[in-house]
Amino acid sequence: MGNLKMAWNEKGGGNPWNSGGEQGPPDLDKVVRDLQRKLGRIFGGRGGRGGRSNGGGGGSESSSAGAGLGVIVAVAVVIWSLSGIYKVDEAERGVVTQFGRYHATTLPGLHWHIPFPIQTVEKVNVAVVERYKHSTRMLTSDENIVVVDTVVQYRREKPEDYLFNVRDPEGTLSEVSESAIREIVGTSNLDFVLTEGRADIAQRTKDLIQSTLDAYGTGLRVTSVNLLDANFPTQVQAAVQDAIKAREDRDRLALEAQSYAYDILPRARGNAARQVQDAEAYRARVVNDAQGEASRFEALLTEYEAAPGVTRQRLYLETMEDVLGSTNKVLLDAKASGNVFYLPIDKLTGSGSSVIREMSNPDASTADRQSAGDKPERRSREDLRSRGGRQ
Repeated sequence: MGNLKMAWNEKGGGNPWNSGGEQGPPDLDKVVRDLQRKLGRIFGGRGGRGGRSNGGGGGSESSSAGAGLGVIVAVAVVIWSLSGIYKVDEAERGVVTQFGRYHATTLPGLHWHIPFPIQTVEKVNVAVVERYKHSTRMLTSDENIVVVDTVVQYRREKPEDYLFNVRDPEGTLSEVSESAIREIVGTSNLDFVLTEGRADIAQRTKDLIQSTLDAYGTGLRVTSVNLLDANFPTQVQAAVQDAIKAREDRDRLALEAQSYAYDILPRARGNAARQVQDAEAYRARVVNDAQGEASRFEALLTEYEAAPGVTRQRLYLETMEDVLGSTNKVLLDAKASGNVFYLPIDKLTGSGSSVIREMSNPDASTADRQSAGDKPERRSREDLRSRGGRQ
């Protein structure tokens, strides 16, 4: 180094820094010592004074070592600073803690924080929906054992509450879900749980779980609660099915009896009302007839008092007409003597219409006479004439 310096300081030498030929090049040792001194001041070193007191060769080596150490430290500081850059995805939130305490929540994008150990970042996915399946046995309000399988779906809505308020949020959710489903099913009867009450039980369970989680500050949001199955334990399924069948038969028979009652009762009421109306009509008719007969008797009494003989004769004739009008007797009032022809007047007035037709129409066709029994009728007429002649 000394020989190079002397060669550059000679006149006419090839010194690239001496364009005018008067000023010499900078001293490299001095530049290194100045840099070492500055780094020593930054990191608490003594600088280049010690190097000058120790001689030329030793000072040069110590200056090079100090410069290398400063560069390493500077690079380490840069790398440590760059380690604080982090990226948060769209479905995530970044929770920044400073010395273990919550500091801030960052949104999706590129961010920087003071590197470890001062600040740390934990990323929480707030968009994914997790599932939790649970199966348990419980008693209903009517003291029946039922096995209920539930699936709880949830997501992490508040990452800071999820990380710091509860030690085990998922375990807390499991215990809260079991407690909620036991409470809801325990206040419902068996038929409601097994049939139409599933949707209502699921909704009430979801509301109860969410209110409890909010009170604990878990930061979880329950999206849905589904009842996959609600059934009896396998050990008693056969007996319970028999009991259910018997209950269904009872309900069916009760419905049939009720439908029969609904059919027979209105009919009986209608018949009773009809009979009451018939009785009332009969009473009204009898009363009206009696009143009419009484009125007629009073009118007849007035006529009888005015003309007793005529009225008596008329009453006699009307009575005999009523009495004899329904009989088949024929009375002949024959005071004069002479030949009396016997005629079947009773048959002529009743069932002897064919004889009247034959006597009134003697020129009827042969077919009609045969169909009406012409020969017996002709014989009967001849017999009548012969009898009349003998008399």
